[in-house]
Amino acid sequence: MVVVNKTNLLLLLLSLCLTLDLSSAQLRRNFYAGSCPNVEQIVRNAVQKKVQQTFTTIPATLRLYFHDCFVNGCDASVMIASTNNNKAEKDHEENLSLAGDGFDTVIKAKEALDAVPNCRNKVSCADILTMATRDVVNLAGGPQYDVELGRLDGLSSTAASVGGKLPHPTDDVNKLTSLFAKNGLSLNDMIALSGAHTLGFAHCTKVFNRIYTFNKTTKVDPTVNKDYVTELKASCPRNIDPRVAINMDPTTPRQFDNVYYKNLQQGKGLFTSDQVLFTDRRSKPTVDLWANNGQLFNQAFINSMIKLGRVGVKTGSNGNIRRDCGAFN
Repeated sequence: MVVVNKTNLLLLLLSLCLTLDLSSAQLRRNFYAGSCPNVEQIVRNAVQKKVQQTFTTIPATLRLYFHDCFVNGCDASVMIASTNNNKAEKDHEENLSLAGDGFDTVIKAKEALDAVPNCRNKVSCADILTMATRDVVNLAGGPQYDVELGRLDGLSSTAASVGGKLPHPTDDVNKLTSLFAKNGLSLNDMIALSGAHTLGFAHCTKVFNRIYTFNKTTKVDPTVNKDYVTELKASCPRNIDPRVAINMDPTTPRQFDNVYYKNLQQGKGLFTSDQVLFTDRRSKPTVDLWANNGQLFNQAFINSMIKLGRVGVKTGSNGNIRRDCGAFN
């Protein structure tokens, strides 16, 4: 039997803490100052060009980032294409609705960086996605903020690793809080990051249960605003093509703002997982606070995005810099 005294135990715990913190310690704002000093401007220019081509670039990139970071950390593993020998993350059922414009944004930014000799193959796809996400938020009217860089790209991407890692439209606050906590994110982080639903689209089929088949007692979820129910039924009749999508935010769908929270106060959260933030006493005060103060929401969103960007960062032999963001190389 091994006897561990208090001193050895303290050293063991300290060593463990240092090990756990190494990945986030590698991240810093000027990581590419020596190897590719213009990296942020090059990426931003590529993102701007893509946004000018299609607005879908904005919500698609933002959603891609969440789906990447929540599964095995922010390592661009969601971008890997499946092969005959491996079904990758992007082909899991919960990722099939990720819009191609998000992937294309990262690919275009990578091409722009590779066109600059000193930047070629110096910047990870994970960092490109992180910068692009920050940029689309700002281009939609959201805050401008500095991102930490220095992530490596992941060496693994499997569909089997996705299950149970992503939030579902029917989740309640308990499920959401638990899921975010697994990534080191708090209740406030969850509420702030849910604010990303101020942008983007959702397929009609994702809300059918709330407006047609809620439960045995009532067909319509009673927490949904009655006028909003009418709008949803008009936009999403029962026999609609399942590929049809509607705005997450019915009020200012192309603007990154705090109207998402104002919508929740009026019963206009599209998903159950949105509306519960207002109906649950644990999250309601924060919803009310940010509905009344957009600056406070913006700062909370920035803080939570930076925390999210530290999740599962790959370093050393646990990652690399891909030449092709869609393939291991």
